[in-house]
Amino acid sequence: MSPTTLLLIDDHPLFRRGLADYFNASGEFVVVGEASSGRQGITLAGELQPSMVLIDLHMPGLGGLAVLDELRQLGMACRKVVLTASMDRAELLAALRLGADGYMLKETEPDVLLGYVRNCANGMVALDESVRDLLADTGDDEEDARHDAASTQAQAVALAPSRRDRLTGREAQTLALIAQGMSNKLIARQLGISEGTVKVYVKNLLRKLDVRSRLELAASVHRDALARH
Repeated sequence: MSPTTLLLIDDHPLFRRGLADYFNASGEFVVVGEASSGRQGITLAGELQPSMVLIDLHMPGLGGLAVLDELRQLGMACRKVVLTASMDRAELLAALRLGADGYMLKETEPDVLLGYVRNCANGMVALDESVRDLLADTGDDEEDARHDAASTQAQAVALAPSRRDRLTGREAQTLALIAQGMSNKLIARQLGISEGTVKVYVKNLLRKLDVRSRLELAASVHRDALARH
């Protein structure tokens, strides 16, 4: 099997070089490009067509959220993974709404990070405990009000659970398995159905819950579960 191609977008050269060396040494991934800015990253993504893009959120000029938005508008088929030091809930929710397929913290241990990225490359969902806790945090309403765009996106995500009564039994089962991090192939095996049928269920879930990614589907489940405790 050919290694997964990666594009790194991060303005810190030392961190970026360390990531490149680590992923290249794994044998599972090959870093085909490195960008020191969001604008350069978008250009390279179009030229190189990588399988996955790892994006820092906080960069001078075009930040990570804007990069996610542009990649989404361009219809890039690559997996888009946020790798950041940020623990801001509004940014997390905004990234989910903009189509992020993964959200991981830079403080994650290298071998754990490799596992998360591997899972994302295989169509799975990975949310570590810190991110799950962040999803359960209701935040400061006054602070959210000062960030209109992020607040609007957060409210849109929060609407998803109220739409769950529209789901069929199979769709609800599929949603629960997505939240466990399962790929379409594993879900098909678990439910005894074809992978094509799972894809239909996933498409229906995205439409009915008004979200854009598997990660956002999983995040809504984890957020609700944590909020009940």
